[in-house]
Amino acid sequence: MSAVSEPPEEFIEIPLVVDTARDGFRLDRFLSSRIARLSRTRVQTIVDNGQVRRADTGEVLRRASQRVRAGESLVIRRPAPQEPEVVLDYREIFRDHDLLVIDKPAGLPVHPSASYHRHTLTQVLRDRLGAGHGWDMAHRLDRETSGVMVFGRREGSATALKKAFLGRAVAKTYLALVHGCLEEHVRIDMSLGFAIGSKIRIKIGPVPVAEGGLPAATTVRPLRRGEFRGKPITLVEALPETGRQHQIRVHLAEIGHAVVGDKLYGLPEEEFLKVVEGGRKLHELGADLGLHRHALHAAALTLPHPGTGERVQFTAPWPGELAAILRP
Repeated sequence: MSAVSEPPEEFIEIPLVVDTARDGFRLDRFLSSRIARLSRTRVQTIVDNGQVRRADTGEVLRRASQRVRAGESLVIRRPAPQEPEVVLDYREIFRDHDLLVIDKPAGLPVHPSASYHRHTLTQVLRDRLGAGHGWDMAHRLDRETSGVMVFGRREGSATALKKAFLGRAVAKTYLALVHGCLEEHVRIDMSLGFAIGSKIRIKIGPVPVAEGGLPAATTVRPLRRGEFRGKPITLVEALPETGRQHQIRVHLAEIGHAVVGDKLYGLPEEEFLKVVEGGRKLHELGADLGLHRHALHAAALTLPHPGTGERVQFTAPWPGELAAILRP
């Protein structure tokens, strides 16, 4: 009687190029800085198991203390993770030769990470448009943020779009449900950087410019009031003047009105650390908060068309799961 063979284990390969800012880093420090959710212990295990190699020669790097140099291309080979279920789709809002505009669903990450490899917008675009589709995202949205995203042609209109974002020529309008009663229009001018004293590597917080923080400003206007789980909430319009990581979420949390459902900025840090270090599932935090995603939506973008220069606006409707809580 012949033995039944086990199916081969699936692997993923993560390419990493050493940038000039990380020139001379120890291998373990480089990997930790590029894949923020990997703990030092996991990084050491990956290196010890011979899962890191040079992309050009295939040489396996086995010393965590080995220095990496700018321009080097490395590859991490890891067992394919059991990825969380997400909506593997998007709605196309507009497309012409120079511009692709989509409505990204909440929960879909734009790039691969430690937890997501195939369940990403990058992969969905390849599956839907073909591997050589040629579109390059001009900006990004957090995984749980839904709404308008724009893409340009690689080595073409994408460059103009990215310059428009960097030059603040793009007007961004977000809608959010926040805890509490926000009474008045407010402009939050607060420089941001990696949160001082936090044990969570990806967490952003107020950091003075003199200490390396980047200027950040958001204008917030209350629209409607409602109730969620027996407590007051406010629907707000948020207009970011800058585009810092997690900017709107941090600014709102810092004035006492965290975004409803925000697992990182709407809960005590210890709760998120249970996910990072203690093995708790992220969706369990969503159950605690009463919402599987944070209630932040990129409702509109107004920008110069990269082909014509004409200012155009694109909008994405308020998602149904948020409308069930409070309609605009």
